[in-house]
Amino acid sequence: MAKKYRVAAQMFGFRDFIKEPAAMESTLKRVKKIGYDYVQISAFGPIEAAELKKICDGAGVEPIGAHVGIPIFRENEKKVIEDCHAYGVKYVAIPWVKADDYKTLTDWKKLFREMEGYAKRFAKEGLVVQYHNHAFELEKIGIKKGRGGKTILDLLFENTEILQAELDFGWIARAGYNPALWAKKLKGRLDQVHLKDLGIVADKPVFRAIGEGSIDWQDVIKACKAAGTRDFIIEQDACPLTDDPFLSYSISRKNLIEMGL
Repeated sequence: MAKKYRVAAQMFGFRDFIKEPAAMESTLKRVKKIGYDYVQISAFGPIEAAELKKICDGAGVEPIGAHVGIPIFRENEKKVIEDCHAYGVKYVAIPWVKADDYKTLTDWKKLFREMEGYAKRFAKEGLVVQYHNHAFELEKIGIKKGRGGKTILDLLFENTEILQAELDFGWIARAGYNPALWAKKLKGRLDQVHLKDLGIVADKPVFRAIGEGSIDWQDVIKACKAAGTRDFIIEQDACPLTDDPFLSYSISRKNLIEMGL
């Protein structure tokens, strides 16, 4: 029997449409209608986790993970754990850190230890902590006379064991790296991934719907499956060509179905 993979909508792309409960309900129903049975919790307006789960259930969509900023982990990690259980999710990703706060390799390694600590403690609660990259983590540290060095992302996973990756392939490509090679590199630590595509408009890179840009998705999907990925999460940070996240997410979903996902 072929393995079933879950394809989810990252709700950050709908952030302008989910500021209050009634809008959350109508938006999630539209997300379901355009082809998504799963969502990743992010960017919702103020609402208790249990109430948001009820809205998701009513819309017919299942949360499969959440994005929670590291300041919230630091302020009240018990609440993060409670919210994840209320959502019914196994995965929680730290979506971003402020790069300017980390000036040296020592600074970064302190952060890596902090995130590994969350991963170990959350594992005892049946939860998996992930780190979601942008492009800046592909900068190299330790370059000497123009040679060598390692990327921050390499160092992160060399200095942790439990923490998982939630690779964002759009940002990997934006940084000039091969997404499929990164998927292979993190085999066994890549249960969930973020899909976003890139194209060029007026000589500048812009986000595109999946399959409408430059990334070789067949190669990436193959590499992810070999790496043990279970969930493919679509994120449209911006939709400059459609000016409509519902349309862009719909195009992405249709294209991925044609690719076999």
